[in-house]
This record gives sequence, structure tokens and C-alpha cells, in this order.
Amino acid sequence: MKTLLAAICAVAVATVYAAQPVLGQMGRDLQVPTDALGWLVSAGQLGYLVGLVLLVPLGDRFDRRRLIALHLGLVGVGMLAVALAPAAGVAFAGLALTGIFAVVVQTTVAYAAAVSEPGERGRNLGFVTSGVVIGILCSRLVAGVLADVWGWRSIYVVLATLSIALAATALRLLPTDVGPPSRRSADLVGGIGRLLTEPVFLSRGMIAFFLFASFGTLWSGMALPLSGTPWQLTESQIGLFGLAGLTGALGATRAGRWADAGKANRVTGAALVALVVSWVLIAQLPWSLALLIVGIVVLDFAVQAVHVSNQHILTAQHPDRVSTTIGGYMVFYSLGSAVGAAATTLVFSTSGWTGSAILGAVFAAAGLVAWALGIPAVRHAQRREPAAVRASR
Repeated sequence: MKTLLAAICAVAVATVYAAQPVLGQMGRDLQVPTDALGWLVSAGQLGYLVGLVLLVPLGDRFDRRRLIALHLGLVGVGMLAVALAPAAGVAFAGLALTGIFAVVVQTTVAYAAAVSEPGERGRNLGFVTSGVVIGILCSRLVAGVLADVWGWRSIYVVLATLSIALAATALRLLPTDVGPPSRRSADLVGGIGRLLTEPVFLSRGMIAFFLFASFGTLWSGMALPLSGTPWQLTESQIGLFGLAGLTGALGATRAGRWADAGKANRVTGAALVALVVSWVLIAQLPWSLALLIVGIVVLDFAVQAVHVSNQHILTAQHPDRVSTTIGGYMVFYSLGSAVGAAATTLVFSTSGWTGSAILGAVFAAAGLVAWALGIPAVRHAQRREPAAVRASR
């Protein structure tokens, strides 16, 4: 079951990020100017934000299995709209629609957390969210290859097919999972607003915002300098850098075990320091691909370690409203990703890769500051953690 859940996460999140290595090709075909290319990624991420607020909390009331199948099917519809888009406006609309229902990722993560024993939650979250990272990073490799062979539209045909196939598989194989029936949908959506008053949730949310703004700065902007002078790489070659990111991210799968052992907050701080350092290496892109690769490995290790640790801390604090909590947390993720994607192409058009690297490093440093400011709140919350959770460690 964990493998199926990870596959769902991989395909769903790939639909939001598949445009990153082929922004140039898409822009030329759809006549989108260079300084607006980042919006081909941000459109999906802003749609994702809407879905996080309106759709993910429904998992605390309705059968998550049916929600997963329905949302995957609608992701497939959005992908087909992009694949057939005759103009930029239709593509933007299709990407936004896809983003809204791609929040099936978070419903899937919430499903995994809800059915896990407390002592295994971190490991299961680590495994399932590895599908998210695989989807984000491998989508770049596959998208690059498909774009070179059949053009960028083929990417979205393949993703539509996979989404619809997984929807049918989930409906058939996943056990029924119904949240507490007493909760009304409006109460669930309002619950995200109430979470914002909690110091632990707010600190983890701000970390997520800056974390994924930094992540988006790299992966939404990197294709532009790599396709230009002096490297002049093809979409397929640019996609290969996803393998470096995948190596780093999968190296962080132990973050779930560290979280189960009570080390989630320390892992978060150490990983954010590594994130800042990674930008020193990534900034060398105009002169050294080797240092860029090392920087990518470090960055994606850090991002995955922080992401798993954050979700472990939050789901341990709110075991009775997992979907609402994860949905609210991922609002920050989506906003950060959208800001990073839009800002990096704008900064690159005026200041080159040096400007983009400084932007990514600033986002990373801000995440580290947010972590430091949130330490007292996390320690206080952990002292009040349910005895059953502490005993399971």
C-alpha cells in the first residue's frame, strides 16, 4: 500500500513541476515572454494553494480513498487541457486546474499518517513523501527526454494517462478511510485559520514557506542559464540534473526515523544550515557544473529532511485532524514555491544567475531564522505531547 501511495504522490506532484525543464520550449510555442515564464510553474502552484484551503480539509470528514481517486481523475483532465492548449491562456487555465486537484498529494500523505501507528508515523511519512520528491525531480528528467523526442505537449499526455490509471487503481486497492462524521466541511476549512494562532504551526509554516521558495528558486530558474552560454544544454541534458536532486532527497529518507526518535527539531535546524551552504556551491553554475551538482544534492537532502520533520511534528500535535493540519501547512509550501518560481525568472532576467543564487540563499537564511525563533514553542509543545506518542519512541 505504501508503494501505491508514494506512486500517487509522485505522479500528482509531477504535474505541477513538469514545466520547469522545458520552460523555454513552452514559452516559444505559446509566445510567453522570458520574464513571465515562471508563471507557467506558478499558475499550478497558485491553483495548488486554492486546493489546499478548499479540498484537503475534506479528508477529515470524507473517505480519503474516494477523494484520492476523484482528484486524480480531475488532474488528468487538467493535463489534457494543457496538452491540447492552442494558446497561453488555455495552458495557464489547465495548469491552474491541475494544481487545484494535485493537492491529492496532501490527502494521500494525510491518509498515510492517519493509518500509521504513532511509533511508525515518521518512517511511513518519509517513505510516502519520498514519492513527492521522486515526482518533482524525476519529472524533470522524463520531461526533458519527452520534450526532445516528441515536444513538450507529450509530457502532459503521459501525465494525464498515469493520473487516470492511478485513480482507478486507488479506488480498487486502497481500504476505505472515513474521518470523524461530526465535522462539517466549513468547520474544517475554518480550522486552518485557527491553526495560524498556534506558535508551533506558524513557525513550521514559515519554515516551509522559505524552504520551498529556496527550492523553487533553483529548480524553476536553473534551466535558463544551463540552456544559454556557455553550457547550451538541451532539455534532456538539463533534466538529468534531477538525478542529482533525487540522490540528495532519497538520502534524507532517514529523517523519518530520526523524527520517530524525537530528533525532528534538531534535524530541521541542521538541514537548514546545509541549505544555506548549498547555495554557495549552486552559485558556481556559470563556471562549474561539478560544484552545481554537489550543491543540488545538498539542497535536496536538506529540503526533504526539513519537510518530513515538519510534518512529523505537526501530525504528532494534531492526530485528530491530520488532513486539516497538513493542508494548512502546505499552504505555506505552495506560496513559497510560487514566489520562488516567479521571482527567480524575474531576477535572472535582470541580474543573471548570481542574482538568483543570492535570492535562494536569502530564502534559506530566512528559514533558518524562522526555525530559531520557533524553538521555544516546539519545546513547550513537546512537553505537552500525549504520553502514548512519547512512549512509542
